[in-house]
Amino acid sequence: MKYQVLERIFNKPSFQRKFERLELDGNLHILDMSEAVTRFAAQPEEVSLGKDVRLSFPEFIGLEEILASIIAGEQELFELEGIRRDSQEISDNQEISEIYIDIYIIGEQLEPQSESKLIVLIEEVTDRLALEHKLVQRYHEASLLSSTLTAYKNYMEQVINSMADALLVTSPAGIIKKINSATKKLFGYSEAELLGKSISVIIDNYELFQNVLKKYSLSQQNSSNIEVACRSKKREKLLIAFSCSVIKHLDNLEDIIYIGRDITDRQRREQRICAQYAITHILSEAQTVKEAMPRILQAICQTLGWELGELWTPGQYITTSVHTDSNNVVLRCVELKSTRLVSAREFKAITWQTTYNSGVGLPGRIWARRSPLWIKEIANDDDAQRSQPAATAGLHSAFGFPILDDNKIIGVMVFLSQEVQPKDTELLQLVVAIGSQIANFIKCKYTEAALIESEERYRDLLENANDLIQSVNVYGRFLYVNKAWQKALGYSQAEIAEMNIFDIIHPDYQQRSRQKFYNVMMAGATLEQVQTAFVGKNGQTIFLEGNINCKFVAGKPAAIRGIFRNITQRVLAEQALRHQQEETKRLLQNISAEVIVQPPQPVDVVAKDFAEVTVLFADIVGLSEIAGSMSAIQLVSLLNPIFAAFDRLSERYSLQKIQPMNEVYMVMGGFPLRRGDHAQAIAHMALDMQTAIALFNSEHHQNFHIRIGIHSGPVILGIMEVEKFNYQRWGETVNLASYMESQGIPGQIQVTQNTYKRLRHDFLLEKRGYISLPEGGKMTTYLLMGRK
Repeated sequence: MKYQVLERIFNKPSFQRKFERLELDGNLHILDMSEAVTRFAAQPEEVSLGKDVRLSFPEFIGLEEILASIIAGEQELFELEGIRRDSQEISDNQEISEIYIDIYIIGEQLEPQSESKLIVLIEEVTDRLALEHKLVQRYHEASLLSSTLTAYKNYMEQVINSMADALLVTSPAGIIKKINSATKKLFGYSEAELLGKSISVIIDNYELFQNVLKKYSLSQQNSSNIEVACRSKKREKLLIAFSCSVIKHLDNLEDIIYIGRDITDRQRREQRICAQYAITHILSEAQTVKEAMPRILQAICQTLGWELGELWTPGQYITTSVHTDSNNVVLRCVELKSTRLVSAREFKAITWQTTYNSGVGLPGRIWARRSPLWIKEIANDDDAQRSQPAATAGLHSAFGFPILDDNKIIGVMVFLSQEVQPKDTELLQLVVAIGSQIANFIKCKYTEAALIESEERYRDLLENANDLIQSVNVYGRFLYVNKAWQKALGYSQAEIAEMNIFDIIHPDYQQRSRQKFYNVMMAGATLEQVQTAFVGKNGQTIFLEGNINCKFVAGKPAAIRGIFRNITQRVLAEQALRHQQEETKRLLQNISAEVIVQPPQPVDVVAKDFAEVTVLFADIVGLSEIAGSMSAIQLVSLLNPIFAAFDRLSERYSLQKIQPMNEVYMVMGGFPLRRGDHAQAIAHMALDMQTAIALFNSEHHQNFHIRIGIHSGPVILGIMEVEKFNYQRWGETVNLASYMESQGIPGQIQVTQNTYKRLRHDFLLEKRGYISLPEGGKMTTYLLMGRK
């Protein structure tokens, strides 16, 4: 049958015949081609292996079903005759000549199991058609144009209806002439309900929209990303970003094309991020609960686009004295904030006079259930006291959430809107976290107040002490300093009230002081003989030594207290003595040629030689920058789940965890008990650490990346050194593992060649290349990708 098809092609009467060839796969991608085939392409630059043939030969557009039938063997041959091309060769009179081609398409399958392909034969028939075109040129051109326009129209109709964005075509007066499927789905109208209607049916403020369009001068240029408030058929508010352009007809008439993208969800995500940031900022700045509460209500209204915010409590104001079994409370509104968009004076007056029992009304139901609630239409709610006044004030939707400390509820926040707002599950999840955040703030503020009152009794004793005594809250702000502290550093009480403790710690001591600050809160132990340095008001460095401890209230850190001695004179004397010793040593070396041998230093550690171990270092990328932007208690709360997960992994794989320093996590395999699979155990834990970070990011909406370095080799460990985390003295193996981590890639596990040799049979590894070593030279490293 194939030979009969070829005979039909080659036996046609013509001049001397020459064919160019294309081979296509089932997706119409070019598999092979003859050398001169580009001469006949509409877009020669698009003719290359692997590209879609429709880019270079647009005649194939609309023939997909026919070509599929040829590949399937349902059709033998398809011909395209008399296709016109502008020749790339310029004649003597500098005019672009025309050529004509015939295209023959047949299917080919060499073997039964192989994939079928299309053979495209292209023949130039310019000479033959030159005579025929004199008689039928106009007919063929009209026919071809009609076919092309029809195919193009069908093609464009398919494109328009498959668009994810909404498309509307209107007259200059805004009368809708055409819509696509996405428009119907987005706004909920049928085609009959929109065609012939004004576009103002879906646009909230059409006059404002028209004024914006005039600024863009639509008759001269296109406009893009005009954000417009629209309404669905159900009157739900949508935010649409429109791109608009004008199309002119042959009869000088104009149509306006609107392409709209729904950015409502994007706007809501941005609003939620802004709300979370605003509340965190307010809580970090506010000095009292009464200062913070109205600002929080105002911030939520403004960032989330709700008109009215209320705070309901069972007392005169919000406190932490409500118990979990308090179901017989009477709730009253103690704070009420509104935006400029709503007045609702009568509704506000009723709200100030209204009280709710537990389980009654929206505030009472939230109190009883201890969970957030959403009301899409207030008029349909069973609140006998405020439903009708809210509807009269033009308020439609409402939501509220409890302020919870664990399972202890201390208040309820309620917000109302003039818009009909569909239930937003993600927003309800966010406000649950906001409620807990507010509860922690309230608890901390009342705890601080209690601490200040308690410490007043000891103030006289502390004021007369010679030691420098200070107390700061968990955010680092000063609660108290005594006279000796103030005299030594020179700051006034007004300056101290505005300072954070980390503002005056000397830069050389910043990192270690932050670490000790966090460790005291996490472990709750007293740290003795702590050395640090403050910068006085006159710029002088004051060296201090003393003890710090953390006071806990209800199991949570409330204040960090320190008692220090001023050792500035002693430090300066020691520095001077060291300088004098160095000078003496230098002078002795200059006057004597003999080598001065230093007596051996006493060794206070017990060393034990382990032939082979594997060491892992891990660091959370960017944590230092994040630590500088949050309070100590926030950082502790953030880090605890991560390091707890890592600790569980080290226990699962029976690995030795070394006390972390500066947020670096270290684990060792093969110590203190020897084991032959130490490298494999470390590799399993490293991969699981990546999974733990991914789960943490998903649950806490973070974007952390962990960088891990691993090396295997011999190490000599001192028992005391392990306890002190003095890994710099353990030898090359530990140092090289640390270097693998510091020079690694965020989100990847970098291993040395020693470790690669131990893992290559059980794990998937990828060669990274060479890295330079600190002492010189290069080393080949690998990336651990997964398990086999």
